[in-house]
Amino acid sequence: MNIKYTLGAIVSIPLLPILYFQGQKIKKTIPDLPEATDLEGTSISESNTSFQLITIGESTIAGVGASSNKTGFTGTLAKELSTQTSANISWKVYAKSGYTAKCVNQKIVPQITQQPVDLIVIGLGGNDSFALRTPKRWNKDIRALIDTIRTTYPKTPIVFANMPPIKEFTAFTGSFKFVIGNLVLHLGKELEKVVNDYENVYYRAKNLEYEDLVKRMNLTAAPEDFFSDGVHPSELAYQVWAKDVAEYIQKKGILSK
Repeated sequence: MNIKYTLGAIVSIPLLPILYFQGQKIKKTIPDLPEATDLEGTSISESNTSFQLITIGESTIAGVGASSNKTGFTGTLAKELSTQTSANISWKVYAKSGYTAKCVNQKIVPQITQQPVDLIVIGLGGNDSFALRTPKRWNKDIRALIDTIRTTYPKTPIVFANMPPIKEFTAFTGSFKFVIGNLVLHLGKELEKVVNDYENVYYRAKNLEYEDLVKRMNLTAAPEDFFSDGVHPSELAYQVWAKDVAEYIQKKGILSK
């Protein structure tokens, strides 16, 4: 049993009615941003080597808050990996705003049939946190997702991107950040355990934090510059996030295995 999660859940119970009303208010103040419409592209390099990248997940992978996926997370990730590997990298996005890990497994993954695929990057965790998924349930859903992907892509590297930085969301109240922000950290710890049970499955476990990103990437930006609506990333945030994941992939030598 996850003692820290259990204690946190007990402390959070009195806050649930407050969170409900705050959540309704937050929904009314957040603009309904569309998903990016460009679902595939290619980053060209002066090389005969080619890789196929697919990204899977929720609204962040769908590019909500970015003008396009080319300049959002997936396109930037492909561009960075292309530069690092001197390879042509084709990319395709499979994602839907509002989807949990279970929804992605049941509704998106069965539609993915293209071959070959050299790298799969997954971005999830936000909607499962908002749905108050327990670590146990999340563990089960993530394992089911990996197992389903493995039926079609038994050897393709799978990389789970960082969990969403809910404690940094500028649109959220302090109580929302406390309850949902702590829950997403518990889900991240659980994901870290899950990937250890699989071969060639990875998780970028480092928390995304504004001050750390500004320092590491040598940026001049304020917290609000990282959000398009206080919840979803801005185009700047997508690009910074993608560069962080690309550095992790390169450091791990994932594409060279």
